[in-house]
Formats: sequence, C-alpha cells, structure tokens
Amino acid sequence: MPEPNNLLRSARERVPSRVVPGEPMSRRELTEAVTGWLWSTTRRRYDLDIRLLAKWERGEVRWPAAHYRAALRAVLGADTDSELGFRPSPAGRAVVNHLSLVDSVPDYGGRVNLGVSPEEFLTRIRMESPVPARVGWTDVEQVRTTTRALATSENLFGGGLSCDAAAGQLRWAGRLLKAQASNDTKHALLEAVGNLAGVVAFSAFDVGDHQAAARCFQFALWCADEGNSWPLRAATLADMTRQAVYLNNMDDALSLIEYAQVRADRLTATGRAMIWTVHARLLAIIGRHAEARDEVQRADAYFADHAPAEDPPWLVYYDRAEHQGTTARALIPAAVAERRPEQTLDRLVEAVALHSDSYPRSRAFSRTRLAALLMTVGDPREAAAVGHLAIADAAGLHSRRITDELRALDRAAERHGAIAEVAELHHALGAVT
Repeated sequence: MPEPNNLLRSARERVPSRVVPGEPMSRRELTEAVTGWLWSTTRRRYDLDIRLLAKWERGEVRWPAAHYRAALRAVLGADTDSELGFRPSPAGRAVVNHLSLVDSVPDYGGRVNLGVSPEEFLTRIRMESPVPARVGWTDVEQVRTTTRALATSENLFGGGLSCDAAAGQLRWAGRLLKAQASNDTKHALLEAVGNLAGVVAFSAFDVGDHQAAARCFQFALWCADEGNSWPLRAATLADMTRQAVYLNNMDDALSLIEYAQVRADRLTATGRAMIWTVHARLLAIIGRHAEARDEVQRADAYFADHAPAEDPPWLVYYDRAEHQGTTARALIPAAVAERRPEQTLDRLVEAVALHSDSYPRSRAFSRTRLAALLMTVGDPREAAAVGHLAIADAAGLHSRRITDELRALDRAAERHGAIAEVAELHHALGAVT
C-alpha cells in the first residue's frame, strides 16, 4: 500500500480556490494551473490528466516528470521537490519505455536514409494530444495566445509561412469544442476558436488557397453563431467580402457586407469603421463613387470615436494607419476616374508613415498603391521612387496578394516606359513578380 503524499495535498489545499470562494484549490484547478504555467513558459501544450494528479497525491507516483515538478513548484510556491513530497525511486529516475532511436543513427561517416522523399516522410508524422474531458479558462487563453502568435507571423511574413502551422493549430483547437465547459467558458472558447479559424482562413486567402479559406471562414462563422458573437460574425463576413471581391464575385460580396452590417449597434466604433470601409470599397469598384465617398465619411466618423481598449482581439490591427490605408483604397477608383487624387494620396502617405514594423505587409500594400496612383494620375518619376521602396517592403513576404499588387503597379508603369526611372522600376518589378 503506497504512502499518501500528504505534503503535496496540503500544499494544494493551502492555495485558495479561484472558482469557489472560501474553498481550497481543487485538483482540477491545479491541473489547469500547471498546464497554463507550462504553456506560458515552454509554449508546449501538456494535457495533465486529473487522475495522474490523484496518483501523485495518493503516493502511487513519487517522482513525476521534471517539467511537471517544475510547474508544481511554481504554482504551489515550493522551492524544492522535497517540500512537495517528491523523491526519486530507489533505482533513481523512473524508467521510460521508448522506441529505440539508436537504430536510426548511421555508423560514423554514414548518411541517414529516410527511405522516401523528405516531403512524404513528413506527411506520415501525425501527432494528436488527448482532448480533456472538461475545458476551462486556461484552455481559452491557450487558444487566444496561439491565435496572437499566428496572426503576428501572418502580418510579418504573409500567409505562406504560417498557413500550414495555423491549420494544425485550428484542428487542435476545434477538438476542444467537444469537451464539457460552463456556458461562459463555452461561449468564450467558441469565440476564440472562431477567431483562430479567421486567421487561418486569411492566411489561406493570402497565399491563394481560396477553397481552404472558404472552408475556414465558414467554420469561423459557425463558431460566431454558436457563441452568439455578433462582432466576430461581422468581422468574418467582412473578410469573406474581401475574398469575394478578390475573386470578382460582386453579387456575393454585396450580400456578405450587407449581412455584416446587420446589428451594427453591437459592434464597437472600430468595428463599424472597418465594416463601412469595406462597403465603400465595394461600391467604388462597381462605379458608385458618390456612395463610396459617403461610406468613407461614415467610416471616418465611426473611427473618430474608436476606443482600442473596447475592441475584440481580431480588431487589434485596425489602427489609424490601417484605416487611412483602407479608406484610401476605397477612394482610388474615384480619384483615377475624376483625376482628383489629392485627398487619396494624403491618406496613403499618412498610412505609410504610420504603419509600424509589426505590419510590414500593410505598409507594402499602402506604398504599392501610392506608387500605382502616382503612376496613373501623378508624377511617374516620383512613383518610380516610391515603387522601389514598395519592393523593399515586400521582400520576405510570402503573399500572393502582394505579388498581385506589384503586378498592378507594373501595368500602370507600362505607358511610361520611355522614362528611365520607370524602366528601371519595371525591371525590378519583373525580378520579384
């Protein structure tokens, strides 16, 4: 009969519960705290089974794995393993059964033989962590943290480097929806998973995988509906509108953006500014320039009242730089048709100046559009100088959309090919597109 580990149980019970006031921390709370600490320090997901914790407290296991001991010391405020009743077995560390890896190492001087191509070898790797029976706020925060990391990568490098990784993270997060949870936790988890699905969808859109993007957008929309999140629903529909415009499906785009405007009273001022800007661009593309300008004015009015602290996480990108850049994009068709580009140029110049280094793709978009507009209704030599800077901005971005924008700039430059500076830009654009 094993000796109970009273030191570990007492250490847990000295910590007050965050769920039930006046009660000690439960085993489930401790497992969530341990996995949360491990995620924040190692960025690896561990699914600690509450039954394993029970074995530790009953003394059936006296020497947990090193990462679990470190997490327990941190969470329970212990300086040493012995304070928690942990001690190695007489034989030292527990013996871990594992595959023999030495057989895969060649003799000195040899080469590893995979037997198949590296691509096929990697497709055979399948890792799937167990789904917890019940999820809590730690799981929600893990999904949110994962989403922030993927969104940061997507903004810095384009969708090409984050698309596959993001899809794997979405499969993991989607499986959490099968677990039990309180109503508040369930709604928060649905919103977090839906936000992650939107990031995955936009990554796929950015690299031109429109079928995958459509599926992920649909899943994000389902999560928004199930989680009763009107703000996430509107943001997802706006991104779906962007994709429909890109694919030249204007009827679908008009329907999608009008759906996004339903119950706009439930959106923050930033959310309304973003939605109305997307609508303005769509109206401009189909030639309704006066209405597009009216929508931009409405978007400006909404953005004047924006309060970033009130915005959901998927709107963190929509700052003044983004607003000026996207409203300018909506005004470009009218600026070209009417040969009055001044206000649109001012917005693009301000956007380029304000875009931070965290959003190089957004800066590349704004700078490329500025160059194209100058090339069309401004000074071609100035446009060429801006165009070279746009190429520098685009360096390292794995984005089909950026490539398309650079090609549009190249087309705008064609009629000025006799100008040396423009000819040089044309050569440089050809090299990168």
